[in-house]
Amino acid sequence: MTEIVLASASPRRHEILTLLGIPFEVVVSSFDEDSLSHSDPAERVRDLATGKAMEVSRRRSGRLVLGADTVVHIDGQILEKPADRAHGRAMLERLSGRVHEVHTGIALVRDGLVVGSDVACSHVRFRTLAPREIEAYLDTGDHRDKAGSYGIQSSGARLVESIDGCFYNVAGLPVAATLGLLAIGGIS
Repeated sequence: MTEIVLASASPRRHEILTLLGIPFEVVVSSFDEDSLSHSDPAERVRDLATGKAMEVSRRRSGRLVLGADTVVHIDGQILEKPADRAHGRAMLERLSGRVHEVHTGIALVRDGLVVGSDVACSHVRFRTLAPREIEAYLDTGDHRDKAGSYGIQSSGARLVESIDGCFYNVAGLPVAATLGLLAIGGIS
């Protein structure tokens, strides 16, 4: 039997848990992310992670369920996944040459009860990007389905100048926070 249930379809989260040697089963959450509207990014990701884990917990009685959510925050605005290429371009242009925050909320739930939750925040500085660099990145398709329209663990690494905080948080699952939460749930 696997130790935890991951309430996420994210390949990045799968890779990180595998890297950590944590056995898991994937059960994708059907939680309605639009049901929450927070302007505070930390509150939003914590509540979304909890909502996703709660929804899956109802289907996996007795199991520990890990939910997660990531957003990019800049100028008081939350940037989630781009709707299309033009939206992705606008996000990358906005991030170019600037520092933004990446917030990832995680929640561990068993039988509809929150075992624990946490939020990690990393500060990421983008290089100043020429329009041709943005278009070349968009051509890779790597911007799709990623908060802020980039994936640091793949070709999006070319966009980044520096990180202050957890690299894995920016990729979608903060390692230290996740291990701490799993320890609370009795998994080491």
